[in-house]
Amino acid sequence: MSTDSEGRLHLAIDGPAAAGKSTVALGVAQRVGLTLVDSGSMYRAVALLSLEDDVGTDDRDALLEIARRVAASFRLELRDGETLRVYLGEREGTEDIRAQEGGRRVSPVSEEPGVRTEMVRLQRCLVEGRDAVVEGRDIGTTVLPDAPLKVFLTASDEERAHRRALEMEEKGIRVDRDTVLREISRRDEIDSSRAVSPLRPAADAVPIDTTEKTAADVVDEIIGMLADKGLIN
Repeated sequence: MSTDSEGRLHLAIDGPAAAGKSTVALGVAQRVGLTLVDSGSMYRAVALLSLEDDVGTDDRDALLEIARRVAASFRLELRDGETLRVYLGEREGTEDIRAQEGGRRVSPVSEEPGVRTEMVRLQRCLVEGRDAVVEGRDIGTTVLPDAPLKVFLTASDEERAHRRALEMEEKGIRVDRDTVLREISRRDEIDSSRAVSPLRPAADAVPIDTTEKTAADVVDEIIGMLADKGLIN
């Protein structure tokens, strides 16, 4: 097995919203036996607590303090190998962090440099000494620049909006597909243009367009890459 400079297998999966990162990362983690780290859940946790504490998205000091609270209490648990649970201390926040109202705060909260610094530190801490797959938007460029395999997932705007709408409808949330498409485009613009750790593929990232592929197809493709590189047996 070939690994990064720490002697551990680290796989970085990046891409825009609804490109399939979470499902694919889970599939790879299950197949290879890797620790799974969902970086987006950390920013969602900060957004949730800022909403509950009535902290504005422009209150840099308060957001930094919330980010530090999240970093001190955050943990992930892959229950039964199928569901990634999010905990803040003893509180399970798996469903709370994905509530629609808090979700609208994720992009502006993620733009805050202090928040990003704390979350990057947390992400690196969670994979230290572990073989892991980490998914997000700046994993290959900022969090794990030495990862031996970096993948950047994409999909058409229409397909991503379709996936996100289905996800929300399965939760009983009625949505307008055109509105979802506009929200995804807006999220792309914010993530790609922020000053700190913008969304972009690492120079050595392998692009995979998931528009016409199932999650299982993409998992198989990444497993093949890992094998071809000698990263797994």
